[in-house]
Amino acid sequence: MSYVRKEIIINATASEIRIAITEDKRLAELFVETPEKERMVGDIYLGKVAKVMPGIRAAFIDLGLKQDAFLHFSDIGSTFSEYSSLVGDEDSDVDVDDESDDAEQNGTSSSSSPDVKTQQPTQQASRTQRNEGYEKPIPDIKRGQDILVQVTKEPVGRKGVRVTSEVSIPGRFLVLLPFDGKVGVSKRMQSFKEKRRLRKIVRSFLPQGFGAIIRTVAMDQDEAALKADMENLLATWREIEKSIKSEESPSLIYKDMATTSSVIRDLFSESVDRIVIDSKKLYKEIRAYVKTVSPDWVDKIELYKDKEPIFDVYGIEKEIATVLSRKVWLKSGGYIIIEQTEAMVVVDVNSGRYAAKREQELNSLRTNLESSREICRQLRLRDIGGIIVIDFIDLEDEKNRKKVYDELRKEFKRDRAKVTVLPMTEIGLVQITRQRIRQNILHSFSEPCPVCGGGGLIESKSSIVNHIERWIRRFKSESNEFRLKLIVHPNIAQYLREGSISRITKMKFKFRTLIKIEEDSAIPIAEFHFFSPKQNKDITDQYNS
Repeated sequence: MSYVRKEIIINATASEIRIAITEDKRLAELFVETPEKERMVGDIYLGKVAKVMPGIRAAFIDLGLKQDAFLHFSDIGSTFSEYSSLVGDEDSDVDVDDESDDAEQNGTSSSSSPDVKTQQPTQQASRTQRNEGYEKPIPDIKRGQDILVQVTKEPVGRKGVRVTSEVSIPGRFLVLLPFDGKVGVSKRMQSFKEKRRLRKIVRSFLPQGFGAIIRTVAMDQDEAALKADMENLLATWREIEKSIKSEESPSLIYKDMATTSSVIRDLFSESVDRIVIDSKKLYKEIRAYVKTVSPDWVDKIELYKDKEPIFDVYGIEKEIATVLSRKVWLKSGGYIIIEQTEAMVVVDVNSGRYAAKREQELNSLRTNLESSREICRQLRLRDIGGIIVIDFIDLEDEKNRKKVYDELRKEFKRDRAKVTVLPMTEIGLVQITRQRIRQNILHSFSEPCPVCGGGGLIESKSSIVNHIERWIRRFKSESNEFRLKLIVHPNIAQYLREGSISRITKMKFKFRTLIKIEEDSAIPIAEFHFFSPKQNKDITDQYNS
């Protein structure tokens, strides 16, 4: 694969942190961190078994959240008895099955998604994987029993979090596997010599009874760096053991890093050219962390100081708009439609223009190849998981259908999530399954519509207020005016006035501007208008991104 210039751009405000990962200056992934939607993947809970349902081979675990967590029997591993002994249940001797830990084959952990690699499973392999879970006997799990579990997937819609009883603690270079006893290496690491060297080093200081996965970023690291990372992980585990003995279920035992910290831990590697941050506080925190774990990369971290919003300068704000749109245009004039349903995501590919019959096959192929690249990018950008069906433009030639399939597989190699792609059918359909870890990015900018009763989505109030704040920032970077009138929907006006120190008051002090709010129920809830008393006109469009 040719060299791809990767950058991490971070925009921080008082109520939101947005992390953009760009590849060749195009937005590839977006993470949004808000107080209302905290990251849960990697968190460890002492839960209580609420229901055991052998019919679906699963249990529901009370974690003290709104919805019970889902624990499939296939996520109850061979070390279940060791974890049970920590929470007071009887211990039993369990032989560790080599097939239960595929670390050396897959190089993955439930909480170390950056080392996941694209797969090309056959139908036979898929059947085998499905059947393996059903052949296992029902584990000895009872209602009311305390159980230690770790979140592997965020809640989606009405579904609660998904959990596993196989706890792992990710560090910068290693992932600690308590009670496991094996040393695995990330599949993305290609050098056998380097794998052998790293295994030897880790085994030299790995305590008895513990296992580890060596992450891709550990390549070329010396023993001291790996040992320091292991010591930090072991210290974390000791604290978890203490909490298990002192806490009552259900309770949170261990909170994984926030989104920003986890992105730096998991994604900042030699392949990243630089990190640019517009918050001085966040810049100092990230710089201090990187200085500790990878001092050679400190110079890649930059503080953005200009007045113009950072996402405007890097062209990210415009690209984020495509995330909220169901229609995405292609350079050729074609377009794709992305429709999300409860069960799956459906993508429709359209040529958007008429092609002469003799050129129809070639035109369709070009549009399908271009849309393949854009669809892969959009799935990563929106973080869409589950079942995805793509309806490509019909191709008569089998060789052309194979070209589209190969293009999809090639593009998905950049994806950190596990992806399965099945060949194109005769009617132009491609079926894809993509690992779902968190809610797709659309939910970070949206909330259920109060008008349609949740059947559709509107932009969330916090997201609209962030748009307003960014508008004021653009305005202040170019204008010396200090008085504005803001016209918004009553719901937004109420949201701006909430709090002991209201959001609008904070904006006034931050930008040293007098802002008068005027309510107008006739305008859509996601719209806002700024009026300049000095110029006696609406100036909203003048400072939009």
